[in-house]
Amino acid sequence: MANVLFIKANGLPAERSVSVKLYEEFLKNYKANNAADTITELDLFQADLPYYDATMMSGLFKESTGDALTDEEQRLADIANGYLEQFLAADKIVMAFPLWNFSIPAQFLTYLFYLNQAGKTFKYTAEGPVGLVTGKEVVLLNARGGVYSDGPMASWEMSLNYVKNILAHFGITNPQSVIVEGHNAAPDQAQDLIAAGIEKAGELAAKF
Repeated sequence: MANVLFIKANGLPAERSVSVKLYEEFLKNYKANNAADTITELDLFQADLPYYDATMMSGLFKESTGDALTDEEQRLADIANGYLEQFLAADKIVMAFPLWNFSIPAQFLTYLFYLNQAGKTFKYTAEGPVGLVTGKEVVLLNARGGVYSDGPMASWEMSLNYVKNILAHFGITNPQSVIVEGHNAAPDQAQDLIAAGIEKAGELAAKF
């Protein structure tokens, strides 16, 4: 029996969001094929995600050095650590997110900042940082209305690339991906592009 964390990083309803469509299809098929697993859903647009500000940074740093924290530093550090502990406790992780303005939603970025803690998800060495998170299976469900996989906009794709780089920094180097792109750029093909992505998400969920 696996502990599975589903992370939804899009606050739009499914009828307006391809990444949410992918999320819902994956979740439905995963549940149908893994009834014994423990599934936790984390909707980042409904979660308590205070900004990763100087007070939170100070609290997390003081924790690492054994110094005393103020009440507000402790409150914010506890929030960040709570999400980190949930992430580390998961055997499998599914992240669904869009490309917005060439990057990821601010809520998702904040969440990933919480996870990026020296001594917990990575460590510094003489050869550079080394990831500490191993043994997890990860799926990334990404949607972008334009075409970024190749061509003139490839270098502008900073959603999937960013998330994969962060995960690699943690030690997770082999996530699987389902990508839907171009549905806004080619509206005459949108229905087929989206349907193909949803089908692929369902198939991957059955094997994940």
